[in-house]
Amino acid sequence: MSGLYASAGVSKAAAERTFKALLNGITSNVTKGNKVTFQGFGTFERVERAARAGRNIQTGETVQYPASKAAKFKVGSAFKSAVKGA
Repeated sequence: MSGLYASAGVSKAAAERTFKALLNGITSNVTKGNKVTFQGFGTFERVERAARAGRNIQTGETVQYPASKAAKFKVGSAFKSAVKGA
């Protein structure tokens, strides 16, 4: 985070406030079921997982997993290319 505020030309406190506001905005919107997209970087969204049956590998007995909600991040093409070095 130290390089972030220096490269933006703002104080460390201002950069931290902005970053926390960004994270709170992403969290709030994804929690409500909205998609949050940063063009070229990626998309955050909430997914619903159906109830399912699983197996306890130690005992072999069947276990029921309830339906749940989870966060999902899909990497954008520009970010993916930058990480690959292309």
